[in-house]
Amino acid sequence: MPIDQAFFATWTPRAQALLRLVTSFLFLQHATAKFFGVPHVAFFDNLQLFSLIGAAGAIELIGGTLLLIGLWARAAAFVLSGEMAFAYFMAHASHGHVLSPMLNQGEPAVLYCFIFLFLAAAGPGAWSVDAARGAVKV
Repeated sequence: MPIDQAFFATWTPRAQALLRLVTSFLFLQHATAKFFGVPHVAFFDNLQLFSLIGAAGAIELIGGTLLLIGLWARAAAFVLSGEMAFAYFMAHASHGHVLSPMLNQGEPAVLYCFIFLFLAAAGPGAWSVDAARGAVKV
């Protein structure tokens, strides 16, 4: 049975939505670990809100929530992509091996960066507030 364009037209927006939902859910856990201790990460126990990591947590909490529900998803994804690029170069590439994220533990930052960049360009897909209010074509 050949797969035709109608199949892809039907399922691509749903796959985009699943990518957005799973990625934003996982990403939100970084913010909740920083601010609410869930899941508990000892490194964040005495986090100061007005620090670089505290500011990152605020961006993650707001942007991750917007992306999860799909409200202003392209803008939120673009900001989050920039945050992850910044995080990669500040926290990972500065330790060496700029072109090999596997060696500087930067793979998650790079993956988040490019997934968010994709969502900023492609949109939130189906099952989003933006799609429900007609702000994006599904």
